[in-house]
Amino acid sequence: MRTENRPGRGTKARRVAALLAATALTVGVAVATAPSAAAASPCWNDGSTKWWCNNVSGARVYGTVGDNHIYPDPNTVVGYMYSNPSWFWCKEDDQAWVGGPHSTRWEMTVADNGQLGFMKDTAISSETDPLPDCYR
Repeated sequence: MRTENRPGRGTKARRVAALLAATALTVGVAVATAPSAAAASPCWNDGSTKWWCNNVSGARVYGTVGDNHIYPDPNTVVGYMYSNPSWFWCKEDDQAWVGGPHSTRWEMTVADNGQLGFMKDTAISSETDPLPDCYR
């Protein structure tokens, strides 16, 4: 018995294969062009002592160790920051581990409830290098 290739037979499979290939190519291009953390836009100054940075809404603001306001206390949450962007006064390096590109950096700010404290650098999506040092 002779088998004939009927019109349209295999065409559907070829169309599906072409569609899957195009989808894979599109996804690959999107992944390849996604911005990296290193490409984050920097925090910006408003002409005063405040620096504005993009951050995670609802980020925790941590208190300080003692009354000198120099060291963030990673065990004490004093408030939250729901705004985005939010303002910060300065950055403090070489403190408690937070991870991320600046693994020991914290930024001094005031939580939404008015409490002075520090936000972890990992909660900020802007590059925080432009912020002045708090105590140097």
